[in-house]
Amino acid sequence: QVQLVESGGGLVQPGGSLRLSCAVSGFTVNYEAIAWFRQAPGKEREGISCINRRGGRTRYVDSVKGRFTISSDNAKNTVHLQMNSLKPEDTAVYYCAATDFWRAVCGVRLSDYSYWGQGTQVTVSS
Repeated sequence: QVQLVESGGGLVQPGGSLRLSCAVSGFTVNYEAIAWFRQAPGKEREGISCINRRGGRTRYVDSVKGRFTISSDNAKNTVHLQMNSLKPEDTAVYYCAATDFWRAVCGVRLSDYSYWGQGTQVTVSS
């Protein structure tokens, strides 16, 4: 059974950093991409970054570009999201998601992913 487990969330002051991790297990064949989504209170879940397993191509939405970095450790089936220069508007529950469908450039739409973690809370506040 496929499992995605997020970790690393917490409370941080504006301007601070956090590193989220997503541990993936249970795929009978390798997953093709992992994405990070977030959902703030009262808002829809939005995709913010993704990475292809093969080749490591990444993608970011404008709101996090230059501040967040996604990376993968394929040997450990783990994907990280390094978040720097955090802002109060980054406060949300962060989810990782996986797909076993290959695309040349990974997607950041909810419909692109079939497997989801339970989420980890990130709160940016002074």
